[in-house]
Amino acid sequence: MGSQTDRLERLISEESGDCCEADLEQRLDSLRSYQSEAHTDPDADLTALKTLGNDTRYNIVRLLKAADRELCVCEINPIVDVSDSAISHALSDLYDAGLVTRRKDGTWRYYETTGRAEALLTALDETREGDR
Repeated sequence: MGSQTDRLERLISEESGDCCEADLEQRLDSLRSYQSEAHTDPDADLTALKTLGNDTRYNIVRLLKAADRELCVCEINPIVDVSDSAISHALSDLYDAGLVTRRKDGTWRYYETTGRAEALLTALDETREGDR
């Protein structure tokens, strides 16, 4: 197999006392099946996580979730302490990542969290306490 599987071969040997080519292939097949079951297209997940990895975007999503209703940009601006253009850019990124919905009503633009954003925030909240 080569140097990429040397450590795996040693692990299997330590676990079972011996490791042949068939044992190694069986373990690799098993690992490959985990990979295919894990996720077929991680891009959307990685984009959502990266998008939440910014203070401004994270704070906006938290604000929208706490409000539990649509908020107009003019309601977000005084609460989030960054420039108007930074808020606009953050909301655009959140929308592109599928974490907020937006609706235009005349000159007003309203935003609300999506179920995905709410689920991610809930997961963070639920796991934060258990890991300490």
